Amino acid sequence: MYLGIDLGTSEVKLLLLDGDGRIVGTAGSALTLSSPQPLWSEQNPVDWWRATGEAVSRLRAAHPAEFAAVRGIGLSGQMHGAVLLDDGDAVLRPAILWNDGRSHAECAELEAAAPRLHDIAGNLAMPGFTAPKLLWVRKHEPETFAQVRSVLLPKDWLRLQLTGDKVSDPSDAAGTLWLDVARRDWSDELLAACGLTRAHMPRLVEASQPSGVLKPELAKAWGLGPEVVVAGGAGDNAASAIGIGATRPGDGFISLGTSGVLFVVNDRYRPNPASAVHAFCHALPQRWHQMSVMLSAASCLRWFCQLVGSDEATLLAELAPDDSVVNDRVDRTASAPIFLPYLAGERTPHNDPFAPGVFHGLRSATTRADCTYAVLEGVAFGLADGLDALRAAGTEVHQLSLVGGGARSAFWAGLIADTLGVDVAVHAGSEAGGALGAARLGFLAAGGSVDAVCTRPPVAALHCPDPARAARLAPRLARFRDLYRRLRGA
Repeated sequence: MYLGIDLGTSEVKLLLLDGDGRIVGTAGSALTLSSPQPLWSEQNPVDWWRATGEAVSRLRAAHPAEFAAVRGIGLSGQMHGAVLLDDGDAVLRPAILWNDGRSHAECAELEAAAPRLHDIAGNLAMPGFTAPKLLWVRKHEPETFAQVRSVLLPKDWLRLQLTGDKVSDPSDAAGTLWLDVARRDWSDELLAACGLTRAHMPRLVEASQPSGVLKPELAKAWGLGPEVVVAGGAGDNAASAIGIGATRPGDGFISLGTSGVLFVVNDRYRPNPASAVHAFCHALPQRWHQMSVMLSAASCLRWFCQLVGSDEATLLAELAPDDSVVNDRVDRTASAPIFLPYLAGERTPHNDPFAPGVFHGLRSATTRADCTYAVLEGVAFGLADGLDALRAAGTEVHQLSLVGGGARSAFWAGLIADTLGVDVAVHAGSEAGGALGAARLGFLAAGGSVDAVCTRPPVAALHCPDPARAARLAPRLARFRDLYRRLRGA
């Protein structure tokens, strides 16, 4: 048995995988965000560990015999977060997360201090990345910065609790702006630009390699045997790719989680920062990937649920009473407002932490279902912008898998296929996302082979673009893009 631990933004999710690659069970525990000031997004790492313990208890209670047989653990996690530790490994301040926008000024400072940043790290300096966060701490919290002895990414702080070891992997480390992405090693030049050295960084292992073993006292408390190996693990999107078997060049997927991601595997390092496309290491050796990221995706629907006092199932049922029927849906393109999904600013392609969320075109006849549709459509339009940026970077795809919580809606999947003009495949268990990939990495670290472990799950549904619906969406996409251009900087 193999355990995947996925540290998301809204939940810690655990997944138990058997030796035949079947999902035995899952469990989760919710997390909350703290936004003490505009553009800020933080979490307390102690809450991650509490939520992990709660999820372990639930999974162990539901599958006691299978859980006791776990021999490998893999980790997946939200990327870019800055966990700052002192010389006793105590957390110095709340973790600054991937969707935090406070360090926009420090991005310009980093670009000036590290002229070769784009060549080495393969990415623009954006507020979400880790390096600008440390520059912000150095400037605004100098007493804290002076105490920093270690900087860990979120999943790697969990590893410290699991094994006592400070380790990361290239896929997650690539999101710090401190990694030489082509060489898959820390860059002394980029670290120095932030007042740091290799001594502040964890050692690196590949995502599928062992990084340590579970602490004996923790193994005993969880009812596990000795020498449970913990894999290097991966950033959430690279782990999701492993979960749906996206391992070969050209394989790709869309992740509809808190953020929205378009991910395509490459056989070499192919940076194109001018389009705000991310070039990162994949979770397998000698593999890289390009990625576009929108900061708010399924979180837009959750936000709208809170705004109108409802839940996702109710809103989707109002929109598409039979979500399995594609062709009998009400066409709302004539009545729905346009929605800009920039509730936390935006990365690809705008690199604009100040971009706002917007409903445009509300009328007295506008219904709640119209607004629900606009939210789903706005996210699909944001993904279309991301796909255009990937195409400008030389990447072409014809089919994408859909993973994450948003994969549960056939309506949304069909809308994305119509908007992007590509086939969208939903796989059995695709909502497991990073947790499944993490479990597979645990399997690999314990001796499994890539060909046997990293298979594609069966396709549960294939959504192909409908030309008539795509034609109705095209003018709305043009209005969506024009609205952002008109509002930028307003």
